[in-house]
Amino acid sequence: MLRVRNLVAAPVAIAVLVCAAPVQARTYSGNTLAELSLEQLGNIEITSVSRRAQRLSDAPTSVFVITADDIRRAGPASLPEVLRLAPNLQVARSANRSYSISARGFDSALSNKLLVLIDGRSIYTPLYSGVFWDAQEVMLEDIERIEVISGSGATLWGVNAVNGVINIITRSAAQRAGTLATAVVGERQRRLAGRSGGSFGGSGHYTVYGLHIEQDGNATAAGAPARDAARHAQLGLRIDTALADGDFTLIGDVSRGRIDQPPGSVGAQGTEKSGANLLARWQRPLAGGSLMLQAYAEHTRRTSVPTLDDTQDIIDLQLQHAAMPIGDHLLSWGLELRRGRNHSGNSRSVAFLPPLANQTWNSVYLQDEFQLGAELQVTLGLRADRNDYTGTEALPTVRLAWRPDANQLWWAAASRAVRAPARLDRDLFLPGVPPFALRGGPGFQSEVANDLELGWRGQFGVDATLSVTAFRTEYSRLRGVLLDASRTAGIIGNAIDGRSHGIEAWGSWQPLPSWRLHAGGALLRQRAELRPGFNDSRSVATLEGGNPRHWWLLRSSHDLGERLELDLTWRGVAERPASGVPSYHALALRLGWQVTPAVELSVGLRQLSSGGHAEFGALATRAEFERDAYLKAEWRF
Repeated sequence: MLRVRNLVAAPVAIAVLVCAAPVQARTYSGNTLAELSLEQLGNIEITSVSRRAQRLSDAPTSVFVITADDIRRAGPASLPEVLRLAPNLQVARSANRSYSISARGFDSALSNKLLVLIDGRSIYTPLYSGVFWDAQEVMLEDIERIEVISGSGATLWGVNAVNGVINIITRSAAQRAGTLATAVVGERQRRLAGRSGGSFGGSGHYTVYGLHIEQDGNATAAGAPARDAARHAQLGLRIDTALADGDFTLIGDVSRGRIDQPPGSVGAQGTEKSGANLLARWQRPLAGGSLMLQAYAEHTRRTSVPTLDDTQDIIDLQLQHAAMPIGDHLLSWGLELRRGRNHSGNSRSVAFLPPLANQTWNSVYLQDEFQLGAELQVTLGLRADRNDYTGTEALPTVRLAWRPDANQLWWAAASRAVRAPARLDRDLFLPGVPPFALRGGPGFQSEVANDLELGWRGQFGVDATLSVTAFRTEYSRLRGVLLDASRTAGIIGNAIDGRSHGIEAWGSWQPLPSWRLHAGGALLRQRAELRPGFNDSRSVATLEGGNPRHWWLLRSSHDLGERLELDLTWRGVAERPASGVPSYHALALRLGWQVTPAVELSVGLRQLSSGGHAEFGALATRAEFERDAYLKAEWRF
């Protein structure tokens, strides 16, 4: 086992070697984000805000972009750890691969108000409308960028985009030419990944990759084993080619893994997970805009012994015509047809009844963007989204963007979003045989969020940027429980109304060409109250006290010469009163050395300031995350 004292000595050894070696500048294949100024970074094109390409500085919403260089220099260990770089997200970890990720409040172990996409494929599960983060991985070195929108994105993206959208975009096969191998060895985790790509037929490119992750178990605050050891393996491919009538992309992945579980949990004997997906996308210019046709199929299986065996099969078809100019208007429209089949292998502990469910989701949207004068832009949008439980939901939005000069943008927006019922809301029974202590509500309706926001983004010369957004969201019909007279059994219902408001802000400053500083954070206040006829006060207390009231992040990226990099990340999170998780600070350090244009070495230390802290979950089972050290080697050839 690698020890901290050995890794702490590594930065000194690297520095000595660098001083003794002749200096050689890095060789890059074209411009990289590391070479761009803050002004140029504002011109990066993003697609999540309006489902068309536009500059980040022109996007009238609260959006933060995690770049490929951010990921490389932060040294994260997994995809959820990458998302910690977005100050408009709250990322909390209860075990090695168990995370709760939310935006703008109402977080829980079953967070269900974020829509997450990987290369256009939605990864939420119809079982509970959330994401099994322990099953989600990509090769981190192949991420092009991650666009994180906080606030409603329902008009363009659908019923689960209530509090935000996370759009993970990986590099094309052409950008992955050649061979890459990486190895990360730490005290509690080993990660090996590699990929190789090439060209075919003159205009086509392909790449294949594989990764393997092993994580050792942590301990609880009481010193007992948390039993959260995990392993994950994944293989994938991507093909991009230019056809006579457009561009074609094919992406596929297969994965398998296991997670140990603490005694008394749903999967006390461990959870086995596996999945496979295949996505095909064709796009071409049309009528001044862009036409896209996309289809994907996904199969997942999750077995938590001895309680539940869940199998999901999804087929999704999308057609979109974006940015079509008609007079002074820029129109975008699209439709989506989605089919799902869920089979639940029930037990005496947990049941979903009926065990087999076939579901459909159909939607169509239209968005219009137009100018009112030279400085004011108006966006009007409407989506009609139909599900089997509640029928058709209307998801409108109105957005105004005012640009008084080239260096600043103001925006205001009003939107309606819903979180449609999942199987957990309607079909859950605990235990799996009568008498039931808890059962789903056959009349459970969609949760509703009405969102208002006001934001500003500005550029100060070429060296500093700032973005600030104030928001207020009114929620109705949130999930709770109607308890019986004995308060020992209940039925799931739309028991709670709530509201949240706050401010999120972030900015960057580059005092020197070789030194860049980033800072960001959020203030959050939320309230919840029982609706008439309900008596589940515990759910109200959990919702109100389940989130920290503030969190912040500071990052420093410094080039120490042409081949040596020093990166510091310091973050702080306030307490979570409902679960008794105390506030904590965590400091991470990375020292990187570009040995040659093809070889990069880095050493990192995590949790330097905390010495060990909890982030989420019940006191008896949540893990305490201790100081951690790692070495990473990367070869390109």
